[in-house]
Amino acid sequence: MERVTAWIQDKNPGLEGPVDAHEDLIEARLIDSMDFLEFIDLLEDISGTSIDLQEVTIDDFRTLARVQERFLAPTA
Repeated sequence: MERVTAWIQDKNPGLEGPVDAHEDLIEARLIDSMDFLEFIDLLEDISGTSIDLQEVTIDDFRTLARVQERFLAPTA
């Protein structure tokens, strides 16, 4: 998650303090439509897997907790 939070901080230089794991990243405009595909590329790079956009919803990207759970949690 360190790379994800660093990416969010880089995209939002005025952001003070850490992003709460349950903060809505989209409503807070920490990720906007212009950055969304770059964010998906980042998650694919970190996870080492491709994200099929037909199998996800916007809610899968809303919070850091959900991103962790959906894309970065270790597989059994």
